[in-house]
Amino acid sequence: MDYRDTEEEQRWRTEVRRFLRAEAPTEYIDEHIPAVDTYGLGDELFQGWRAKVAKQGWIAAHWPKEYGGAALSVMEQFIMKEEFARNRVPHPGGRQVEMVGPTIILHGTDEQKAELLPPILEGEHIYCQGFSEPGAGSDLAALQLRAVREGDEYVLNGQKIWTSNATSCNWMFLLARTDPEAPKHRGISYFVTPMETEGLTVRPIPDMAGGAELCETFFDNVRIPAGYRIGEENRGWYVAMTTLDFERSGIAGAIGLQLNILDLVEMVKPLPEGSPDRLELAELYLASEVARQMSYQVAALQDRDEVPNYEASMVKLFSSELSRRYATSAVSILGLAGQLMAGSHGHEVNEGRIARYLSGSLPSVIAGGTSEIQRGIIATRGLGLPRG
Repeated sequence: MDYRDTEEEQRWRTEVRRFLRAEAPTEYIDEHIPAVDTYGLGDELFQGWRAKVAKQGWIAAHWPKEYGGAALSVMEQFIMKEEFARNRVPHPGGRQVEMVGPTIILHGTDEQKAELLPPILEGEHIYCQGFSEPGAGSDLAALQLRAVREGDEYVLNGQKIWTSNATSCNWMFLLARTDPEAPKHRGISYFVTPMETEGLTVRPIPDMAGGAELCETFFDNVRIPAGYRIGEENRGWYVAMTTLDFERSGIAGAIGLQLNILDLVEMVKPLPEGSPDRLELAELYLASEVARQMSYQVAALQDRDEVPNYEASMVKLFSSELSRRYATSAVSILGLAGQLMAGSHGHEVNEGRIARYLSGSLPSVIAGGTSEIQRGIIATRGLGLPRG
């Protein structure tokens, strides 16, 4: 691939950089304050930043302009996310922009598009994902949440788990089984629903880092209008697999990890020549550069109208495993202080973010497809090996 920007790409990169220099909150750039709630609720700093990005028309970078998007090319999306990441500022999209919106654009009716897309762009509808269940994680098609048609409504009964941010979102997109007699991939339908729907209960699941983003949700005769079913009945699995051709290289994660490693280097300098910690930091940085190069490869494939299948799995697998290694190494290098969470009477490092990052890195090799699933995709689709 050619690493050089074209003249048009360079002009776009310059435009993004100018916007970030003029408008990005200093709390993100200079103080390295992370977004408290990247789904938009309960974080005034993030809400203010979101409004500025929305004014530029960059919230839904990959959506067609007719639906309020920016219709950016793959490389323009890649460059924007790369520059945002380098400046440590979040892109305020979220699941509603990256996942729900494209699904509605491709599979929704004109009425659904008119009703559901504008609130996403305005930041009024913040979605959580209702996919995983206690007995349906990696094998998602085994889900059992039941949806029975009654007139113009569906009645849902069952449970979802690991419904991230369910307590701070006001809408959910979910999959439910509408035909229990059909083969498991063919009896599923895709729905959206407000979280305040009667019979829908959310229960937070505290994690080891003191957070409560993870949740389980219960459906007790929850009634969803048939007009909130997206796509055909019993075709929800294929609707859920839909994505528009938007940039999904993982560049923001790769650069974010690289910046974290550089921050760690600054925390522990100077280290004696040849020390194990110094060598580990060097290896971590080299590995982060590999992750960045892999992200470039995915973007280049998409720019050529190719589908990065196993290549995207390679990025996810390598980056999540590297994130875990970085967190473990950071706590080891920093010693006991690196294990302390925020509120440890000033003895914690970097306001306890290192310890929280370690705890948060544990599910990184599970969320979004486990490392085992990613290895299977790479083996079968990339290497052509037979299924086990």
